[in-house]
Amino acid sequence: MANEASFDHRPVLLEATLQALDPKSGGVYLDCTTGAGGHTEAILQASGPQGRVIGIDRDPAALAAASARLASFGDRFTPIKSSFSAIKDIAAPHAPYDGILLDLGVSSPQLDHPERGFSFRRDGPVDMRMDTEQSLTATTLLDSLDTRGLVDILRRFGEEPRARRIATAILEGRPWTSTVALAHCVAESSGYRNSRTHPATRTFQALRMAVNDELGQLEIAMESALGMLAPGGTLCIISFHSLEDRMVKRRFRTAAGEGSPKDPYGNPIIPPDFAMHHRRGIAGKTADPGHPRSRSARLRSIQKLPSTLPQ
Repeated sequence: MANEASFDHRPVLLEATLQALDPKSGGVYLDCTTGAGGHTEAILQASGPQGRVIGIDRDPAALAAASARLASFGDRFTPIKSSFSAIKDIAAPHAPYDGILLDLGVSSPQLDHPERGFSFRRDGPVDMRMDTEQSLTATTLLDSLDTRGLVDILRRFGEEPRARRIATAILEGRPWTSTVALAHCVAESSGYRNSRTHPATRTFQALRMAVNDELGQLEIAMESALGMLAPGGTLCIISFHSLEDRMVKRRFRTAAGEGSPKDPYGNPIIPPDFAMHHRRGIAGKTADPGHPRSRSARLRSIQKLPSTLPQ
């Protein structure tokens, strides 16, 4: 198991995130995906000397690494182990927040440690749990599925066009205990040749997202975060693939009142509570030179407007 010393992670789109959050001394911030603490550390530095950050993560190794890294900030940093589904209850006592951040997806340390089972490039167990204390692993998930269920997961979460042939081969080869063996099965059954990415990329993404209920957790987290923002506070979400980004974009548009009922002059009948900012990290070198994960990163932010109602 990866220990806190080996859990090192360079944050993606750091400068753009800080610009959107605009941390200030005395502010209270919530990092819902603390990871190894890179974004959290930058927010603490920018909000000194009195800014505070509540750091949440469901990966015990990540939270231990962040706690060690941020020990010098004392009680300005509060680590909490939690999944997105419990954020409303866990983080509410510290609300309202001047800024909230979600950095989605799997982190580099999780990919780099084969015992976590996220990567097919180095052999490990077919695990893929972000929370190593949960019972469901990718192996137990595959053991519980029929062809229809696995095809649905591969199509929904991986957008895999050859889902049926891959699903059939995977289920015939159960039980799976090796990530390399599983990846080889996918590569052979898929029929992909000379593709730019490994043939198992979409399958592994789909299984990981299903094991960790990533889209369901994201939906809950967005609702909780929007409800805990202080007037003038900003919610930032960094996503890494189109499924997440579409969810974020649609929810932000709804919150900002786009498409809401309008009067004859085209003005919203009910003033929106939020203003959506089109801050986005663009893929490639312009996103974050030298950082591989930044190639697919997208940053969106939304700000809660001060109340226009009489006090």
